[in-house]
Amino acid sequence: MSKADRPLLVIAAGGTGGHMFPAQSLAEVMLRRGWRVKLSTDARGARYTGGFPHSVEIEEVSSATFARGGIASKALVPFRVSGGVMAQAARMMRDRPSVVVGFGGYPSIPALGAATLLRLPRMIHEQNGVLGRVNELFAKRVNAVACGTWPTELPDGVEGIHTGNPVRMAVYERQGAGYIPPGDYPMSLLVIGGSQGARVLSDVVPPAIAELPMEMLAQLRISHQARHEDGARVAEFYAENGIDADVQPFFHDIPARMSEAQLVISRSGASSVADLSVIGRPAILVPFAAATGDHQTANARGLTEAGAAIRIPESKLTVEAMRDAILSVLQNSQGAAQMAQAALSVSKPDAAEELAQLVEALADKDR
Repeated sequence: MSKADRPLLVIAAGGTGGHMFPAQSLAEVMLRRGWRVKLSTDARGARYTGGFPHSVEIEEVSSATFARGGIASKALVPFRVSGGVMAQAARMMRDRPSVVVGFGGYPSIPALGAATLLRLPRMIHEQNGVLGRVNELFAKRVNAVACGTWPTELPDGVEGIHTGNPVRMAVYERQGAGYIPPGDYPMSLLVIGGSQGARVLSDVVPPAIAELPMEMLAQLRISHQARHEDGARVAEFYAENGIDADVQPFFHDIPARMSEAQLVISRSGASSVADLSVIGRPAILVPFAAATGDHQTANARGLTEAGAAIRIPESKLTVEAMRDAILSVLQNSQGAAQMAQAALSVSKPDAAEELAQLVEALADKDR
């Protein structure tokens, strides 16, 4: 089949890793299935395209948000968005997509808007348990709404399809990795805070760990991801209290560290929750209180209701609450093993494949 004869998928995604990583996973699967793939994003999103396969064509589009800029900048937003939509529509008329998929974020508006104007098969994928602003705008204007987190709060009359959140290949390769429950031997504890709001974990987790029994501390190895500005004081605190800790602003091997951990302390971003469920690890989740629509609390619901995670609201996060939560896992070997199994029970390791099947079903309907 020549390049011109292969079906085309246009993926539209905003400029954050939360949108771009699942978009990348779908692109990889669709290329293996013989499709052509274009990615529509803005200059900010283009920074996340390094991991995309080279055969994916990157299209930078004009978009804008009301969330940033002054009055004059915000007044121009409708014109920039309209211009982006019309430019995308012209591109799609020259090279007609079989399906358009939006992953959220303002840069996905031009492609989804153009697909709506041209009545092309289209769908959205929402990573969080609450729809983002752009996905909420298009939820009633698309042919399918795929949900990464279940349940997802949807507008009346909109039915979601639970596909799960696609995970990186490094996570996929460790799905269901054997879990060694806590005991009287060396153990690992992973602390990851995400790019936003990680400071509260740096404030609370180290002193909570310092209050653990000495015999437990002697067996613990901590991997703590802390903001650059917090790293020195966090590392110093652990060192002063004789705690074996590796403190870094970013871990490039989180899937490996998560696989080795007896317990993970984390925010409940959609990708972190997906990683925890696919690998299968007990967790203490502290949802980011300022997340839009409190979506991180919704993200945590699946793991907490399954018995795989302990959720501590940020408003109730104290050193004592964190210490007690850590003890409840590390002092209960059987319970920790059950939490690991519970995490696996709600995982969707084949989320990218399920999304791909949805894409192809939409294409078939349009033929």
